Amino acid sequence: MLSTSSKYAIKAVLFLALHSNENHKMMVKDIFQRINVPQQYLAKILQELSKKDIISSARGPKGGFYLSDTNKTLPLINIVDVIEGRHRLQSCMLSIKECDSQNPCALHDLVGNANSYFLKNLEETTIEKLIEDIRDGKAILPL
Repeated sequence: MLSTSSKYAIKAVLFLALHSNENHKMMVKDIFQRINVPQQYLAKILQELSKKDIISSARGPKGGFYLSDTNKTLPLINIVDVIEGRHRLQSCMLSIKECDSQNPCALHDLVGNANSYFLKNLEETTIEKLIEDIRDGKAILPL
C-alpha cells in the first residue's frame, strides 16, 4: 500500500524521533546504515520532509536533522503526503484511471474498505503514538 519511499521516510522519521532533539541533531551519514536506507536516497527524503516542516533541521557545524515536540504531534499521513501524495493511497489497485465507486475495477470492492481504513489510521496516528509503542515494547524499530 505504501511506496518504498514512504516506508523509508516513516522509518527515518521514527528513528529521528527516538534518537534526536533540538540539542542532539543527526546527520544522514549517522542514520542511513542503521535504518538500512541508501545514503543519497535518505538525504533527498529528509531534505523534502524538512522543507515541508515534517522534521526540523539546522545548518552549520552542529547542524543536522531532528524532531521537535511539534513535529512529533503530526499524523503519519503528512509524511505520505509529502513523499507521494494522498492520491496514491486512493488510486486504483489495477491503475485504471476510470475506476471509482460508480465504475469499479475487479478489485475495487475487495480493497475499498481496507484502503479507507488504512487511510483513516494514517490520518489519526501521530508520530508520537508510534514512538510510545516502540518505547513500551509494543512495536520494534531497528536501532
